[in-house]
Formats: sequence, C-alpha cells, structure tokens
Amino acid sequence: MLRGLYNWTMDKAAHRHAVAWLAFFCFIEASFFPIPPHPLLGLMCLAEPRKALRFSIVATLASVAGGLFGYLIGYGLYDAVGRQLIAALGLTEGFPVAACHLRQYDWEAIVIAGATPVPFKLLTITAGFISMNLWTFLWASLAGRALIFVSVGVLFQLFGRPIKTFIDRYLGLVTTAFVVLVIGGVLALALVGGGRGEEVDACVAAEAARA
Repeated sequence: MLRGLYNWTMDKAAHRHAVAWLAFFCFIEASFFPIPPHPLLGLMCLAEPRKALRFSIVATLASVAGGLFGYLIGYGLYDAVGRQLIAALGLTEGFPVAACHLRQYDWEAIVIAGATPVPFKLLTITAGFISMNLWTFLWASLAGRALIFVSVGVLFQLFGRPIKTFIDRYLGLVTTAFVVLVIGGVLALALVGGGRGEEVDACVAAEAARA
C-alpha cells in the first residue's frame, strides 16, 4: 500500500499543474490548512530534481503570502474567524503560549516556527492578533520558510538522483524515520513548554485572558 501511494504521488508530483498545486497548498497551510506541504515539495523534487530549486522558491514565496493572509485574519478578523479557526485546528491552548513567545522573542519566534514542526499558521494568526510589526513579520517569515524549503531544494538539486535511488530502495525505513523526527520535534517542543517559569506562566495567563 505504501509503495502504491508513493508511486501515485510521484506521478502527480510530475504533473504539469504540480507547481500550481504546490503553491496553493503552501499558501493555505500557512494560514488555515492543517496538513504541511513538505511531503509534496519533497516528492516533486524527487520527481524533477533539476527543478528542485525552482519548486522550493515557489513554496517559500507562496507560504509567506499565506502567512500574510493568516496575519490579516489575526489582525482584523480574530473575533469573527480567527478564534473559531484556531479552535478547529486544535490550537486553542497553544495560542496564548505563541502570543507570549512572540511578544518576548519577536522575529526569532517567527524564524524558528517557519523552519520547525511548530504549526506555522499558529504563529501567523497570533502575530496579527498581537499587532506584530508587519515588515518584521514578513522578513522573518521569508527567512524561516526559506531556511527549510530552499535547503530541501538545494539538496535535491545537487544530490537528486542518489537521494531518489535511496528512497526507492528503502521507502519503509525513510517513512519511519520521517515520522519519528516529526514526533520527536513535537515532544521536544512540549518539553520546552513544560519548563516555563512563573514569569512566562503569568504571561500565558494574561494572553489567554486577552484571547
């Protein structure tokens, strides 16, 4: 089953409209869609290694544009749309934590969220809610998204064929490793959050009251 899904996705990743779909998913994921676009980007780079850098740039720019849309939701539509959206995504408890971290770390929080398993949409909506400086938000989003997406593009551009050969041969192992990395990243973030001091706890409580 896994092999069949892999082959099907590889076929779609090489489709003539694949770039448009990649841009679309990167845009909506940065603002409200729950599924990350990273697997699609990776498979498109596998299918067309020579276009990997182009794919990664498209993913970066579309994600930043989607992040701006998420910012606008948080800034002007939080009560009408944002609150329900955050709840539907299961991020209600994480919202005051994100707001607290954004106020404390500013652009650093956006860069880290853009390049890690943290749901980027949570930070984009929260940034708008707290009225983070728009230009700071934009360049930090560009830096964070480029850090992960362009890195993938460069790797596949340089080593595409060997990487594809390895994945073709060890698909099950690669899938397991990817899942372990994602779960590990989420657990690490949870542990960091659990180590907050009283000062940060007070900040979180204040943000929860504002929300």
